[in-house]
Amino acid sequence: MKDIIELVELRTKIASVNPFIVGLLYSIWTFGNFNEVNMVLFFIGMLCFDMATTVMNNLMDYVKAKNETYRQEENVIGTSSLTVKQAAMIFGSLVGVATIIGIILVVRTNMILLFVGMLCFVIGIFYTFGPIPISRMPLGEVLSGVTMGFGIFWIVIFLNSPEASFAWMGLEQGMLVVRLALLDHFKVALLSLPLVCTIANIMLSNNLCDLETDITNHRYTLVYYIGKPTALKLYQVLYFISFVAMVLAVVFKIAPILILGTLVVGIPVYKNIQIFLQEQEKRTTFALAIKNMVMIHVMQMLLLVISVIFFR
Repeated sequence: MKDIIELVELRTKIASVNPFIVGLLYSIWTFGNFNEVNMVLFFIGMLCFDMATTVMNNLMDYVKAKNETYRQEENVIGTSSLTVKQAAMIFGSLVGVATIIGIILVVRTNMILLFVGMLCFVIGIFYTFGPIPISRMPLGEVLSGVTMGFGIFWIVIFLNSPEASFAWMGLEQGMLVVRLALLDHFKVALLSLPLVCTIANIMLSNNLCDLETDITNHRYTLVYYIGKPTALKLYQVLYFISFVAMVLAVVFKIAPILILGTLVVGIPVYKNIQIFLQEQEKRTTFALAIKNMVMIHVMQMLLLVISVIFFR
């Protein structure tokens, strides 16, 4: 069991739990809706698929590794008792559960979820699978941030919205029709932006720490193409955008004014950024990106809970 927990990297699933919880709270605050059955189903399916993509990532890194030291001493499959076949079976089981739940949710809502879910599914699978995986190209940060930060957030809002009010796709007089509430989608895009940026920064910091190892494994990420100095500037800018987006959400009266209280964590976040700028090392400073994400979004959650209870 310990090997499986390490294989799915359970400790990192906060990256998908955060947008789920923040999306749920914003759904209640902004739209006044909460569908308990949909939320339980989606939470299980989301976690299963997130774990499945992590398993595939570790599996492909092990199989395709050119660096034998990495394969045997750093990759979880090489350091555990698990075999490639067992890892593949775990992957298949997790994808199977996620797929079944996804189909149930499509039946409970409408066809647009099928297309959004398929898009997220394709990105998640081909993130590490295929001849040229997304993770080995300069697209990892963008797609991981958008898929998890915006995608999960959007799906949570959609699953809690009344039928056809937020997004709908179906057949009318033999034609495929799509309806989107554009103003609501602008709100969702702005509200999800801090999540997009903090999740993207986890991938960016990981690639900054692993640059040399990635090169030996023929893995050329965004950091390789833009260089460490520019990547470190991007790392800082993404946090800045996160805080600006929250301020704008309050200014546009999309988020409760209490959200401005999240700015107080800017001080420890800034300190962590300065530490990371000095050294990018997987075992010591990589975790700072996760700590920053937790501080920002836990504060968001607390302030949203207070807003929903006392001011909605």
